[in-house]
Amino acid sequence: MAEQVPNPVTGRDTLHRARRLVIKIGSSSLTTPTGVNREAIDSLVDTIAAVRARGTEVILVSSGTIAAGIHPLGLGKRPRDLATQQAAAAVGQGKLLAEYTASFARHGTEVAQVLLTAEDLIRRTQYTNAHRALNRLLALSVVPIVNENDTVTTAEIRFGDNDRLSALVANLLRADALLLLTDVDALYTAPPSRPGSERIAHVVSKAELDTVLIGRTGPAGVGTGGMVTKVDAAGIATGSGIHAIVTSAQNAEAALAGEDVGTWFQASGKRQSARGIWLGLLAEVQGRVVLDDGAVAAVVKNRRSLLPAGITGVEGAFEAGDPVELADAHGTVVARGFVNYSSTELPAMLGRHTVQLREEFGPEYQRPVVHTDDCVRLPARARPRR
Repeated sequence: MAEQVPNPVTGRDTLHRARRLVIKIGSSSLTTPTGVNREAIDSLVDTIAAVRARGTEVILVSSGTIAAGIHPLGLGKRPRDLATQQAAAAVGQGKLLAEYTASFARHGTEVAQVLLTAEDLIRRTQYTNAHRALNRLLALSVVPIVNENDTVTTAEIRFGDNDRLSALVANLLRADALLLLTDVDALYTAPPSRPGSERIAHVVSKAELDTVLIGRTGPAGVGTGGMVTKVDAAGIATGSGIHAIVTSAQNAEAALAGEDVGTWFQASGKRQSARGIWLGLLAEVQGRVVLDDGAVAAVVKNRRSLLPAGITGVEGAFEAGDPVELADAHGTVVARGFVNYSSTELPAMLGRHTVQLREEFGPEYQRPVVHTDDCVRLPARARPRR
């Protein structure tokens, strides 16, 4: 009997055959106004246990720490200021992990808490350490429970939402698929409550979503991103060759069985570095450097480092090491990169060759403005304009 060929459009049966899965669940699916929802956690853990029993490794990316800390701290709703968010996360992290530990223990499974910041996935040493630690945990049959380290992370260097973090973790660990669980059963053509709105069963390219009205914070009001960050995360995953599916926590078992639930995002691209993904899509740029036509060609087409001679302007305030946009003369952003000079240093360097700068300012000014290894070129369809 010939081997069955996976459906070329949806490929949902790949979930059942997956070697490694990343599952992300949102705050609204795990918590109630009074704290952690034990029933919801037990249901999720039972589903994960069944998946692991068929030989699939699972990494769980779990939100809910801030939401779990709201009630114990006597807060009426999710705090807006960073300090109180950090305090709520510190309290809620322990409570959430305790629930997971007890629930997985019913299946004889150990769990491990893994707290990450964006820096852990964009700096070479931390990236390597995270990769090694997570792989070792999986080899020891432990379920890693990953979350952004909300207690210490800052607004300037954060993933923005655990949806995006889960996509980067899937990329880091070469997962076969990413399952994003939320409080809505699928992506719809418009808000599900709107008459005439229809479920989108599968997405092959981002262009298919150009006319779709995508909501932000979910109805529970305890998360941070809503459907828009789910779609962003799915795009990051599929652009790195990883299938993704968005559905509700109640549909998790059906989704993992390959049933037609949720919205399936078909993998399209090749694996990218997590650092490159963060810099190209998620980093909060601090300024802009304007390039002449020759510099644009050198940086984008020939993949060369950016030198002062090709720069015509500097916009914004930034320090050495900050992420900045690289734009052409028309304001189209062609790349992003980590800059080696501050916005106060660069104006005196514009249009000048490195030999001149070395003679006038010293040998440290021989460095390129943005090294090619610290630069992500943006595809033409993704380039924003002024």
